[in-house]
Amino acid sequence: MKLLPETCRAARGLLNWTQARLAEIAGVSRSTVRDFECGRHRLHRATEKQILKALEEAGVCLLAPGSEGPGVRLKRPCDMPMRPGEWHLPE
Repeated sequence: MKLLPETCRAARGLLNWTQARLAEIAGVSRSTVRDFECGRHRLHRATEKQILKALEEAGVCLLAPGSEGPGVRLKRPCDMPMRPGEWHLPE
């Protein structure tokens, strides 16, 4: 699945991650994430794979573009490890 700037931002939003947090977990620079999300440049294939892996391992599922366009959702919210300051389920 190809990562789009919009889906990257949406995925971070679902996880309540900053650009810096995504960059840290994916092993890329924050400027790489920032510039990609702002449309300044495309990602190299290897960098895209690193970011996708980080998002997918955190529980994000990228949805293929259909009649309503691409999207994101969480795979297994009940199985996700929770850390202070990151997303949580309503009680």
